Amino acid sequence: MNKQTIMDLDVKGKKVLVRVDFNVPLDEKQNITNDKRIISALPTINYLLDNRAKIILMSHLDRPKGKVIPKLSLKPVAKRLSELLGKEVKMMPDCIGKEVEQQVKQLKECEIALLENTRFHKEETNNDSEFAKTLANLADIFVNDAFGTVHRAHSSNVGVAQYLPSAIGFLIEKEIKYLNEAIENPERPFTAILGGVKVSDKIDMITNLLEKVDNLLIGGAMMFTFLRAMDYQTGRSKLEEDKIDLAKELLNKAKNNGVNLILPKDVVIADKFDNDADIKEVSVNNIPSEWIGLDIGSGTIAEFQNVIKASKTIVWNGPMGVFEMENFAKGTLSIAKALAEVKAITIIGGGDSASAVEKFGLSEAMTHISTGGGASLAFLEGKELPGISAIQDDKSSR
Repeated sequence: MNKQTIMDLDVKGKKVLVRVDFNVPLDEKQNITNDKRIISALPTINYLLDNRAKIILMSHLDRPKGKVIPKLSLKPVAKRLSELLGKEVKMMPDCIGKEVEQQVKQLKECEIALLENTRFHKEETNNDSEFAKTLANLADIFVNDAFGTVHRAHSSNVGVAQYLPSAIGFLIEKEIKYLNEAIENPERPFTAILGGVKVSDKIDMITNLLEKVDNLLIGGAMMFTFLRAMDYQTGRSKLEEDKIDLAKELLNKAKNNGVNLILPKDVVIADKFDNDADIKEVSVNNIPSEWIGLDIGSGTIAEFQNVIKASKTIVWNGPMGVFEMENFAKGTLSIAKALAEVKAITIIGGGDSASAVEKFGLSEAMTHISTGGGASLAFLEGKELPGISAIQDDKSSR
């Protein structure tokens, strides 16, 4: 995946349109509750400032579905970005239109404009070519640095790349480096740890990883579909009845490929889905019919930790239990701690796993935490990422 990077382009004095991922969480008063995504865009923005570009930033926020919803405005982002950069970020009234065109035309070197939420226009998610052309007309160069949206073909990441010289920014370059190297050229043993609720969400990823990993550790609610495939009784635990046969196929594939697929041998169960429920730890062949499995057990934690200690590359996607409830967070926390302590390349695949690592204060100890849950999932599934494919290939021999 050899794409032009921002350093391959001469940006001095040029208007550079940058697709960033400023889809940040806001509270009821429009305060940003987590600015990690804004901070992740700073290396690219600072590079453009250092090289005297005229910078036009664009992003979506949430899902306004083509309507102008004031509480989903990017104004709070402009304010926070101004604070982080120590310089004014000019908030535009829209992302297209005469007024925006005039203000962008007047940008001087090292000035920054932030376009309003691209999803206020329904054309954005339809990858409408006219809308993309209108956005492209604002600039001389396009840089995509929004890894969180590269798995979607929208006007602001795929469409605009058809009309301008294009490159990827530093964040996407970093994401590709870690995810690509982990998957295509891992230091071995290579271990994947998968959790979360549904097998159906991760079929393609499991299928792809079974061709590449040495070990596959499975936790989260998805373990119960696999346990049922092995004829265990799982009580009232969440599972997908219609995916039991598929789980059997995946277990066979692991065996045929020589992959060490490890399922939990014990689980933490509760008499109801509640932090204050009655709780006990049981073997997987001893789950009572009315109880629910909500975390991996201590024997499983120990087994998973031993595999992690012996691994050189580890990819983790999905929590081991209902980590939002304190009584069912031990499995996820133990895995996070094991990853923080191991001398290996540790890659966290965005989404709930990233939230968990952050919640436990272990982010700094990981090699790489992906900024895009859906995008990293698509990458681990071996799928094409339209937002990256649309960028011009690197023609140099760098």
